[in-house]
Amino acid sequence: MNKIRKGDEVIVITGRDKGKRGVVLRRVDDQHLLVEGVNIVKKHAKPNPMKGQQGGIVDKTMPIDQSNVAIYNAVTQKADRVKIQVSDSGLKERIYASSKAPVPTAISNA
Repeated sequence: MNKIRKGDEVIVITGRDKGKRGVVLRRVDDQHLLVEGVNIVKKHAKPNPMKGQQGGIVDKTMPIDQSNVAIYNAVTQKADRVKIQVSDSGLKERIYASSKAPVPTAISNA
């Protein structure tokens, strides 16, 4: 069970974008996340007239390692760690390590 999931609000704790907050758009693989508004780079794009794309320099969101982000706890307004608690019935639940409150699950349309 992943401690950081799609739709979670995270805060960058190290690197060039330290302090920025964003929502996880998707998990690229086991270790990397795509976070909205974080790790944006400039890429040179060739024009593609078949797709109607114009060439030039475009901003692109690149993956960031999950060790460089932490779940944002809206109650404490700080970064927090996540623990996985197993109930007596066998259900797994993500909770904040500091307050033992459950992590709110993101509602996805997919």
